[in-house]
Amino acid sequence: MCGISGFCRIGGGFDSEPERWLRCLENMNRTLKRRGPDDDGVWLGEHCGMGHVRLSIIDPVTGHQPMVRTRSGRTCALVVNGEIYNMASLRRELEREGAVFETASDTEALLHGYMLQGVSYLEKLNGIFAAALWDSACDTFYLFRDRLGIKPLFYTMQDDTLVFASELKGILAYPGTEAVLDQDGLCEIFALGPAKTPGKGVFKGMYEVLPGHYLALSRQGLRDICYWKLHSHPHEDSFEETVHKTSYLVEDAVKLQMLSDVPICTFLSGGVDSSIVTAVCAREMKKQGKILDTFSFDFEGNGQYFKANAFQPSRDRPYVEQMAEFCGTNHRFLECGNEEMISCLYDAVRARDLPCMADVESSMLYFCSQVVKYDKVALTGECADEIFGGYPWFHTKEAFETDAFPWSQTIKPRQALLSDELLESLPMEAYARAAYEQTIRETPVCTEDSAEEKRRREIAWLNLRWFMATLLDRMDRTSMYAGLEARVPLADHRIVEYIWNVPWDMKCPDGTVKGLLRHAAKGWLPDEILWRRKSPYPKTYHPDYEKTLGKMLLEVLADPNAPLRPLVDLQKVHAFLESPSDYGRPWYGQLMAGPQMLAYLLQVNDWMKEYNIQIV
Repeated sequence: MCGISGFCRIGGGFDSEPERWLRCLENMNRTLKRRGPDDDGVWLGEHCGMGHVRLSIIDPVTGHQPMVRTRSGRTCALVVNGEIYNMASLRRELEREGAVFETASDTEALLHGYMLQGVSYLEKLNGIFAAALWDSACDTFYLFRDRLGIKPLFYTMQDDTLVFASELKGILAYPGTEAVLDQDGLCEIFALGPAKTPGKGVFKGMYEVLPGHYLALSRQGLRDICYWKLHSHPHEDSFEETVHKTSYLVEDAVKLQMLSDVPICTFLSGGVDSSIVTAVCAREMKKQGKILDTFSFDFEGNGQYFKANAFQPSRDRPYVEQMAEFCGTNHRFLECGNEEMISCLYDAVRARDLPCMADVESSMLYFCSQVVKYDKVALTGECADEIFGGYPWFHTKEAFETDAFPWSQTIKPRQALLSDELLESLPMEAYARAAYEQTIRETPVCTEDSAEEKRRREIAWLNLRWFMATLLDRMDRTSMYAGLEARVPLADHRIVEYIWNVPWDMKCPDGTVKGLLRHAAKGWLPDEILWRRKSPYPKTYHPDYEKTLGKMLLEVLADPNAPLRPLVDLQKVHAFLESPSDYGRPWYGQLMAGPQMLAYLLQVNDWMKEYNIQIV
């Protein structure tokens, strides 16, 4: 994993001031250094400049970037953030076409593939990637992003120059760019956050390359091209065939994503998703005479203060212990205390460049900082709930009948602490409604679907486009901030393509949540874990945490110069702090309830101050 950044102007001219623009690239690299602490490099041509910071996972010795190759007067330069998991088979194919490799890196496989086969080569890649490529033969600059948007890639147009980076902070390091928030940006933060509209960078004039798309900048202008999308059609396999294919795809995806020249580990929560990934990894490593490292996460005090609720029916630890023993892993239990979690709240803002999932994100950032002391690559069970229908809102009558994002069905809790002036000026309801309706219109349609199946498909599409994207952003930023590469094998595009068209009675046979995935993993896990009721990522229930947040928020609001001060109502905040918390009624997802609202507002204040944000 890495960080990439740079700029392109088709009219050229960068070579006339090389020292200035090389300094600019180095500054952009510096902002992304946490993504790639092992190496860095820059390349400057007449039309573009590229920067790269590297976390060495594949070919640590010769995989330096930017990578430049010249053939018959044609020069192509490439920077990549990500991994190509089917690299070995692609290299063999390219060698048969005459490619001569100088390194063992997947970056060179992508570069040769493009030079021999063009942009269509993207369709052969199985991996997670964000890449920038310059081709002198056609004076065209490309930005590529993987099918599901697992790796980030932001951009803006500064006059006639395209500026790009893995993170927004990289763009802000380019001369003349500023962090400006207009009405749409405020709505992104308060009406949708911590989610954001696909393709938007929240700051005015900043955007993100859409998943499954690439941008092409040439003398004809800037074009946005979709190279991959889901297609809806009737599912023709029997249940037994569906289970068999799902089992193969899941196992193959995990095996592919074990590709690494450094040791790997897994995150193990004791739930079915992470246990499946762990079981396959542990089995494959045993064949090599190795023992898999596994890590689980919890919070200090949860043994005393945990409160079972509809979203979190039980603690994870007993299941983690059982699974670690079953697989024979080298397991470590990691705990996060209030002090670490609160101190990481602001680090999480700097990692994401935006307010984010509050302590859900800050704790993950802390845990990643501990895991990386032992391993540089981690496989996780993320995304199974979005793909296989694991969340409660796939099943509830309320979600089916409410025309709103199912993880945030009403905007009222979001408005509870905001000032009346902001509420009057900001069209939060209309903005959220328009975002929801636009996504519904984009849902890939299958004319054979019943009304019920059509609605299930809409809910699944909302989850893939929004909720999964938010969690993927969380996983990428928190892991890369620590210099850890976190992979998501259950989001392999082949799994997504296949499961997308599987009807609900097969995904959830006999009403069993994620029943298809459980049947596909029969024999891989103990039955107690295979059929365990879903329990999400843990959070703290320590009462001191919420008290500390409340005190911190009041201290912030006591400062008349605090950026947050004009946006909230102090009386509403006092009333909120005096009311009992309801952990069972989140305002976003399953985990973000009362304490997370306080933490989110603290993040908003810190973000506005740290990034010197202008509101227009």
